[in-house]
Amino acid sequence: MKTLRWMTVVVAGLLVAAAAWAQAPKSSATPVAKAKLSPAPLARGPVVAQAHADITGQGIKGSADFTEHKDGTATVVEVRLTVAGLKPGLHGVHLHAVGKCDLDFASAGGHFDPGPAGNTDPDANHPYHMGDLPQLLVGENGRGTLDTVTTRVTLSDGPLSLFDADGSAIIIHANPDQGITGESRSGVSGGPRVACGVIRKGNAPG
Repeated sequence: MKTLRWMTVVVAGLLVAAAAWAQAPKSSATPVAKAKLSPAPLARGPVVAQAHADITGQGIKGSADFTEHKDGTATVVEVRLTVAGLKPGLHGVHLHAVGKCDLDFASAGGHFDPGPAGNTDPDANHPYHMGDLPQLLVGENGRGTLDTVTTRVTLSDGPLSLFDADGSAIIIHANPDQGITGESRSGVSGGPRVACGVIRKGNAPG
C-alpha cells in the first residue's frame, strides 16, 4: 500500500510539472522570426508636382519618377527608382547639383546641396547633403528598385527646388554608400558614377 501511495504521489507530481511547463513562456533559445524592415512610408497628400529621369550607363538602363506631395505644412517628395544592368549588391544613389550627364557623368557636379552653407563635395559632409538618398539594393539578376521619400528637396519653386538655374540629375554609383564623411575624392559615398539621368519636369514619356 505504501508503494502504491508513493507511486500515486510521483505520478501526480509529474502531471503538475507537465502542466506548468506547458503554460510557462518558452525559452529564449526558441527560434523567433526576425522582424522585416518595412519600406519607407510613401507620401499620401495632394500631388503638387511631378518629374522623371531616364537613367543610362554602360549596359545599364532605368528610370526614376519623382512626385511631390503636400502633407499639411510639410513638402514630401516620393522617389521611385527602377534599374537593370548593375552588379549585384548595394549602390550609392544621390541627387546631383547639375542637370547634365555628359562624358563620365562628372558634368552632373557634386551632390545637390544648395544654400549659403551648402557643400556639394560628394564625400565631405556626407550623408547630410540635401540630395542624399538611401542605397539601392540590386539582386543577382542585375535589377534593383528603390521606393523612398525625402523632405530635403522639392520639385516646386523654392530654395530646395531640383529645378534651379542649372537643373539636377540622379546618379547611381558603382559601390555602396558608406554613409560617412571622408576626405575629398575618397569615394566613401559610392565611388565611380556608373549611371546618370537628367531630372525633367512632368511624367514619364508615353
